Amino acid sequence: MITNPKDPPATGLGRPGYRRIIPCLDTKDGRLVKGVNFVNIRDVGDPAENAAAYDAAGADELVLLDITATLEGRATLREAVRRTVKRISIPLTVGGGIRTLDDMRALFDLGVSRVSINTAAVRRPELVREASEKFGPDRITVAIDTRKNPKTPSGFEVMIKGGTEGTGRDAVAWAREAEQLGAGAILPTSMDADGTRAGYDLPMTRAVADAVRIPVIASGGAGTLEHLHEAIAEGHADAVLVASIAHFGTFTIRQMKEYLASRGHRVRL
Repeated sequence: MITNPKDPPATGLGRPGYRRIIPCLDTKDGRLVKGVNFVNIRDVGDPAENAAAYDAAGADELVLLDITATLEGRATLREAVRRTVKRISIPLTVGGGIRTLDDMRALFDLGVSRVSINTAAVRRPELVREASEKFGPDRITVAIDTRKNPKTPSGFEVMIKGGTEGTGRDAVAWAREAEQLGAGAILPTSMDADGTRAGYDLPMTRAVADAVRIPVIASGGAGTLEHLHEAIAEGHADAVLVASIAHFGTFTIRQMKEYLASRGHRVRL
C-alpha cells in the first residue's frame, strides 16, 4: 500500500503507520565512510552531497553519525552537519560525541530534527530524561550498539565508544529503560551484522521492538530488498536504516519502497 505523499508524518510516541527508509551517513573527519563490523572503514564521498541525493530520491529521513567523535573525545563535527542540513528538506538525526544538553541545543540550532545519544546515555541514563523533558521525546533517539553475548539475559550486550567497549549490560533491558526515561525512538545496531549485507540481526531487532512501544529502527546488515521486508515482518521494526546498499548503488530508494509496498507495507512515495 502506498500512501499519498502529502499525508502528514506520524508524530508522538505511538508507532508510525508507514514504514520509513532511512539512509545512514557515517562520517569520519567530515567525510562519508562505510565499514564492516565497525572496522575496515573506507571513504564513500561527501555527506552533504549524498544527503541531497537521498532527499531528491525520496528518502523519508536521514541519520548522520560521527563515528569517531566519542573515541576521540570530541563533539560532533558541526561543519559537516551544517552543510548537510542546508542541502535537505527531510528530517535529519545526528549522533556521535553528544554528551550534554548544550551539545544537543547546538545541533538543534543548526536545524537538526533529532539527536541520537549512545555512550553518554549508557554512562548517565538521566541524560535521556533531562533531554526528553527539555526538548521533547520526539527529538531524542537512543542508539544501542549490540554484540551477541550469551551471558546476558537476551543474548545481546550493549557496546559503547564506537563498539570498542563492552558494558555487560543487556541490550533489551537497556532499551526498555531508555523508553521509561523518555526516549522517543530506539536505534539498535548489530555489530555482528554491520556492513556484511547478510541481513539484519532479526532476533535482536525483534527482542528490542517487542520490549518497547516506541518506534524501533533496524540497523546493520541490509544487503537485499528481502532483508528490508524481513526487518519489518520478522524483526518488528518500524523503519529500516540502510547504508551499503544505498551508497554503492545496489538499489534506489524508490526500488526499496516499491518492494516494501509489493509486500504489503505502507510506504510514502
